[in-house]
Amino acid sequence: MVKKTPGSKSSKPPPRGSTQPASTERPASEIPSAEEIKAQQRLLNIFSDMFKDVLGADDFTTDLQRVKQALFNRDFESAFGSQQFLEVYAARWSPARALCYSRILNQISETLVPLQLSEAKDCNAVVEEDDVEHGRVSPTVDLEESEQLDASPKTRLRVLAIGGAAAEIVAFGEYLRCAGTDVAGDLILLDTGPWDEVVAKLHSGLTTIPTLSRYASATAKAANAALVSPSTRLQSTFVQQDILQLDSPGLGKILGEMPLLITLLFTLNELYTSGGIKLTTAFLRNLTTTIPAGSLLLVVDSPGSYSEAAVGKEAKKYPMQWLLDHTLLQTDKLPPEGCIWEKLESHDSIWFRLAEGLRYPIELQDMRYQMHLYRAGPRSTD
Repeated sequence: MVKKTPGSKSSKPPPRGSTQPASTERPASEIPSAEEIKAQQRLLNIFSDMFKDVLGADDFTTDLQRVKQALFNRDFESAFGSQQFLEVYAARWSPARALCYSRILNQISETLVPLQLSEAKDCNAVVEEDDVEHGRVSPTVDLEESEQLDASPKTRLRVLAIGGAAAEIVAFGEYLRCAGTDVAGDLILLDTGPWDEVVAKLHSGLTTIPTLSRYASATAKAANAALVSPSTRLQSTFVQQDILQLDSPGLGKILGEMPLLITLLFTLNELYTSGGIKLTTAFLRNLTTTIPAGSLLLVVDSPGSYSEAAVGKEAKKYPMQWLLDHTLLQTDKLPPEGCIWEKLESHDSIWFRLAEGLRYPIELQDMRYQMHLYRAGPRSTD
């Protein structure tokens, strides 16, 4: 059962003469092909299989209401403070977002190709063994195993997902499936909540052959395979850390020296709102000084008035997109060292609508979002 919300009118496009010509409003999502619907159902199956016990629990509805109330009250410590609530959240809200994120990654796939580095290059020295021993990171692939990765992939894409975990790892797994066996991926998921067990569970769901019904047809059994195969094509590591508390050296250690994709998916506006303008701007400036040239920054968040933050004593509000562009695109105000930013793509409002016929144990909703893509370029040596 997947809930289909009624069609809604999108917000008005920007006024003529806007200083942001790249920022436009897309129409509602095109009707997905049969192949895309099949791929989306496969992702939903991973969530329903991995969280079968959670979705079927007698107290699921009660726990779901408690999580909703905590989120409404902005009590994130309660909402994300227990493994039980994290799994409830992942089972309820992450599936639709995973489908949406996977579509976004597919739409920018050509832009991601330059980030797929040759396996001969050292692009894995991000997580150190000392960090694991002290519990700062939770890899889903052992360090010793990562040194013996299957040699078949020719290129590897590195991704740092800041905020969130469940939807991001599933969407990235789907990206790798679409990219083919020549492409492997290293995914670091960074969040303040203890998402390590959820990440490990979904990593297993992405890389393990699903269990079929005993009544499955011979054709289904023959076609049955893990979403990401071989399993060593996907490395995922969870880091429990507040990104706003990381200084430049700490952030640089995570980013490494080779180009990568950094995502802020329904995270940046929360940083502005909860962490404040000062700390969030400091993080973006630290990112500017430490990010390897050629890297991409993908920002997805709620559109319109849902993405505003109070600034100053008068609590004047600015749209999240304005705050982001004000920090990244005014070259004369950027730190003297580091990259300069180029906006590649920007959309104020996009609908992601769930396709008819998708199946999931509980209702899911359509979603609307804004999306902005930036590239970090080297400074001129002149």
